[in-house]
This record gives sequence, C-alpha cells and structure tokens, in this order.
Amino acid sequence: MYEEIIKLSLSGCAVKDYGNLKFEDLPDDEPFGSTKRPRAVGLANKQVADAVQRVKNDGHTCVMLGGDHSLAIGSIHGHAACRPELKVVWVDAHADINTPLTSPTGNIHGQPMSYLIHELCAKIPHMPSFSWIKPCIAAKDIVYIGLRDVDPEEHYILKHLGIKTFSMTEVDSLGIAKVMEQTCDYISSKIKNPIHLSYDIDALDPSVAPATGTPVIGGLTYREGIYITEYLCQTGLLSAIDLVEVNPKQAKREEEVHWTANAAVDLVLGCFGRVREGSHAADYKIPDP
Repeated sequence: MYEEIIKLSLSGCAVKDYGNLKFEDLPDDEPFGSTKRPRAVGLANKQVADAVQRVKNDGHTCVMLGGDHSLAIGSIHGHAACRPELKVVWVDAHADINTPLTSPTGNIHGQPMSYLIHELCAKIPHMPSFSWIKPCIAAKDIVYIGLRDVDPEEHYILKHLGIKTFSMTEVDSLGIAKVMEQTCDYISSKIKNPIHLSYDIDALDPSVAPATGTPVIGGLTYREGIYITEYLCQTGLLSAIDLVEVNPKQAKREEEVHWTANAAVDLVLGCFGRVREGSHAADYKIPDP
C-alpha cells in the first residue's frame, strides 16, 4: 500500500491515507445454511461501507485495497449511499453473482454482486449481520469484463437479468479497445454517471499475477489489464476503485509475489493517469514449470 501512495504522490496526486480497517475475529461464526462466516463478513463489510462513505463525503476518489472480493459489498454499498446513480465495472475471471442459495461453495467472495442488485433482492435470505445491506444498483448499471469461469447458476442469472458482459472470448474477438469503447457507451452514453471499478487481480492471466486465490488461465494480458484502467481514467468519471484478491500466501515462490504486487500497483496508477512509459511491463515473465 505504501508503494502505491508514494508513486501516486510522485505522479502529482494528492493522497490521503484513511488507514487500515481491523476486522473482528468471530470464532463461533457458524454457517448460515451453506454460507460460510456470515457474521464476520457482514460486520466487516459494514466497516468498509462506513469508511467508503466517509471518503466520498470528504470529496475524494476512494481506493479500497482488499482482501477478498466479498469486501465489494461494503465498498459499493458505501459508494452508492453517496452517489446512488453510480455504474459498476466489474473486472474479474468470475461473475461473483451466486446467491446464498445457488453457491456451490458457500464462500461469500463468490456472491457479493447478488446482495447489491435490486432484481435479486427476493433471492437473498435474511442472514445474521447482513440486515443493514440494501440493494443499491440495478442490473442495467453493471458491466463485466474478463469472465472465463462462470458457474451454470451464475450464467443463468446473468442472462435472465440481461447484464452486460464481455467474456475473454469477446475480449479476444473484439480487442480490448473496442470492449472499453462499448463499455463506456453502455454505461454513460447519455448521462455521465460516476463509475465504481471493482477489479479482481485474477482477471489478469496467472502468468502476470499468480499470487491470488483462484487463478484461471486464459486471462487478460498485462497490457489489456492496464488499458482498462487507463481508459476509465480518461473518462473523468472514476469515483471509487476496489483492487482485491492479491494474496502473497498463494505464491509458489518469491518472484510471483513481486509480479503480482507490481501488477496491482500499476493497475492503481493507471486509474489515476500514470502513463505507461517506464512501467514494470518488462518484469512480467511466464513462470517456469
């Protein structure tokens, strides 16, 4: 985090560090049905929501560094409390739109979008520590980029709700420039709404960012991943950013931590206008078997 702060400051950005959030450990957090750790995740997201709302009320662009992608529940909820007209660009290998009733794993980091979407409100059971969460975005306000590992239930939800998606197949066929052009035409063709970018590092190919919990081969290249942030920066509409799922414990060797951390730093810098000249692109190599 401090590397990002320093580099943002050097690039001319005024940076205010709101500090780290300390989440309570709940050893007796029993599953709710198949959903794991609902109390801890619900309380943690309430802290995130309050923190993001504080940043937005102070008039700043908010950067939330995770943690797993379940923290986007609080991040988007807190953002929407201040800017209810926001649009969400979700960059991820996974859709993360299972409901507690459809999730094959019970992991809330595979479910965050379902708690936030108005059209799925009736599908969400009343869970402990989740009563504060109210749906705050519509299906039409979301664009996915980079999908390549989607559960059958999620595929049905995406199609049923008509959510705009760009899978890796479409990234390959259209090219990332056309994907971003169509994304921004879709979310802000008439009204210039604020954009919430929720970026899972596993959207990038594991050869670029291997230190993450659920890597999926065939992902975005370094250049494609950075281009997304550069394009959204140029709109002038980026209002909040999540960068999640960087996990050094998942690295097999030290250089994989280095590659993943550098990619994460460059993604954040791209969101704030850092030109790619002199970036770390040469540091990314396909790991040996």
